[in-house]
Amino acid sequence: MLASLAAPLMTQQTFAAPFENAPPPAPAPVLAPVEQPFVPPQFSVPATAGAGTLRTLRLLSTSTPQKRNRVRILFYGQSITEQEWSKMLTADLRRRFPNADIEVENRAIGGFVSQLLVKTAVQDLYPFYPDLLIFHVYGSHIEYENLIANVRKHTTAEILLGSDHPTNPSDLTEETDPAKLSMAQWGAWWNHAFLPETAKKYGAELADVRGAWKAYLTKENRPPQDFLTDGVHLNARGNALMTAILTPYFATKAAMPAESEKWVRTYPIKASSWNRGRLKLNFSGNRVDVIAGNGQRVVGSPVDVSIDGQKPSKIAGTTHFTRSSIGYATWVPALLTIGARAPLVPETWTATVTQVNADKTFRYKVSGSATGEDGEGQNDQDFVSRSGRVMIAKGDWFTEFSRETIVVGFKATWEARRQSVDFYQTPLTPDKAGEYSTTLAQGFSNAPHTLELVARDGKRPNITAIRVYEPPLKPQ
Repeated sequence: MLASLAAPLMTQQTFAAPFENAPPPAPAPVLAPVEQPFVPPQFSVPATAGAGTLRTLRLLSTSTPQKRNRVRILFYGQSITEQEWSKMLTADLRRRFPNADIEVENRAIGGFVSQLLVKTAVQDLYPFYPDLLIFHVYGSHIEYENLIANVRKHTTAEILLGSDHPTNPSDLTEETDPAKLSMAQWGAWWNHAFLPETAKKYGAELADVRGAWKAYLTKENRPPQDFLTDGVHLNARGNALMTAILTPYFATKAAMPAESEKWVRTYPIKASSWNRGRLKLNFSGNRVDVIAGNGQRVVGSPVDVSIDGQKPSKIAGTTHFTRSSIGYATWVPALLTIGARAPLVPETWTATVTQVNADKTFRYKVSGSATGEDGEGQNDQDFVSRSGRVMIAKGDWFTEFSRETIVVGFKATWEARRQSVDFYQTPLTPDKAGEYSTTLAQGFSNAPHTLELVARDGKRPNITAIRVYEPPLKPQ
């Protein structure tokens, strides 16, 4: 048995000898180190941070399992605002404030500078009427300020402005003293003079993204490009860094007074507020909501609504246009702004290209699903439809980003949507912690008004409060 086992061993020794003088094996390839997931540091903010967003912070921080507050947030800007950090920040807010009912939309448009967004905001921003606007954009400082002023005229939204993140090594050593800056040093002037001045003028919160980002790069001795995919857009590390910088601006400071609390007032409604099934409320503002009592198991009886003696649907401004569909061979809206000089009715509008000229201008016809055929125009001329329900200024057909010349038959569509009700019924309200609010009307003149509710059956409906929104600036 031992002999039979020894034979294979001797054979192995015989074959091993020829390899004794062989060259040593090639060294194992050196693998690049695996990059660890980027974990941004925690950032601090000035003690005054949050002063411009205190109503939003109060709504978030005071939400409890027994009483959930509703918070509407709108992200607006261009491609930087479209990036992943907006979703990451939203997820963090929902994690930290699980009892708040947070509604978020991102209506940013890639490539649209302030002089374009100031036009699309008419359809995008003011009708959405957020509690908080998170805003960043490049472009004209004049139209940037005009947009912020319009937010203050048309909504009660608090505003969180973001400064620019650095994109060049020279940004790290730029002048930051506003007194020493002029528009000739555009980037530094914009971020350290114009934005702080604008935020102060309009009571907005300014997140110092640029300052925090620069301090981090300087401390870690890293170039801006480490956080960018190209010369400006953020990579995964950049999105994480942006989120980390903005997160502290949502620290809870509910006890601090907020100017914006004066813009939104909630009036409790008691049994004594009603007189034989009628309720009157004098208020000033451009939006009014009604809040139903919780625990209601059946839909309430109809209540007729009037403002200044008119049905809300008949009041100018209470029906608005939506953003148009995208243009031909592009990703941006076909139309920048759509106006009207006559009262609107809810319907879908279509503009169809009927002729393309040699100079690339074109003709189009407009029709509404309720109005019908409503006239023809040309994109380089101002247009008013026969009914007066559509106005398109020359140049507001936006073809600058189109990859191809527009073609006959192309259609752009948009809607006229009502943001009012002529009668109201208290809904089912089974969730005792939720808030069941309904907008009775919005978008009318920001001035003194009288709201009247009349119960058709004479019975007092289960309404606990009426909330009024009064933007701080009056349109001229």
